Amino acid sequence: GLEHNKISAESRIFCGGWYSLRGDSHRYRDWRRGGHGTTNITKAITESCDVYFYDLASSLGIDTFHNFLAHFGFGQLTGVDIDGEAPALLPSRAWKRGALRQAWYPGETLIAGIGQGYILTTPLQLASATATMANHGIRMQPRMVRALQDPGSLVITPLEPIEKERLHLASASNWEQIVTAMTEVVNSPRGTARAIGIDSPYLIAGKTGTAQVFTIKQDERYDATKIDKRLQDHALFIAFAPVEKPQIALAIIVENGGHGGSAAAPIARQVMDHYLLNQPNDHAK
Repeated sequence: GLEHNKISAESRIFCGGWYSLRGDSHRYRDWRRGGHGTTNITKAITESCDVYFYDLASSLGIDTFHNFLAHFGFGQLTGVDIDGEAPALLPSRAWKRGALRQAWYPGETLIAGIGQGYILTTPLQLASATATMANHGIRMQPRMVRALQDPGSLVITPLEPIEKERLHLASASNWEQIVTAMTEVVNSPRGTARAIGIDSPYLIAGKTGTAQVFTIKQDERYDATKIDKRLQDHALFIAFAPVEKPQIALAIIVENGGHGGSAAAPIARQVMDHYLLNQPNDHAK
């Protein structure tokens, strides 16, 4: 939205807990029943305001949405050096017309804006996209193998990093705007993953999320206590750290875990502590 001048850092909308398209009575709900009130991009990311991203997706349109996210590797295999990588899907009008022989509907754009609908991705693709954000647009080739050892001489040869793509934005401040908002997710009193940032000795940037397992009816509210565990939302959290000089990017998914901030984010903090500080913590207990 910032890159295509659909929003600015000061742009605001009002979130009353739901969003509707003009001429359509269907309500696309926000996870917070009462809404988030007046919301800009920083607040939308910090508090995970669905309505803001419904509105932004509608303004962009699915094809602009598709073309921009493709730069982060969505809809593509990462090419990681192991067999059996799962396929991905980043939908567009052309994809739906070709694959399903159906037209694209405006409501499908809205739910794509919060990562749902036809979108398919994997934890590795999410981690790769998060690293691209941390690198301000430089997308690297993911690898499982760090070095090769000759069986005869036992000489170890490190594998050189491979840059896959470099995304240049119209303004470098657009990167900073999003990174600042992701930092607020963990470090603001209203952030959806604030619990893991309270005693962190390094600065973390992140974003919580959920993946629906099944769809509830228009007039129903999601209540995890009344849903079979196998049908509860998956919990997601992406993050990188330290913000000033990133060394690690990751994506955590807890199947049927519910909320990203309470189920997935503590695991991410534990992993980052091990990597950056070489010490465990009890955030994931």
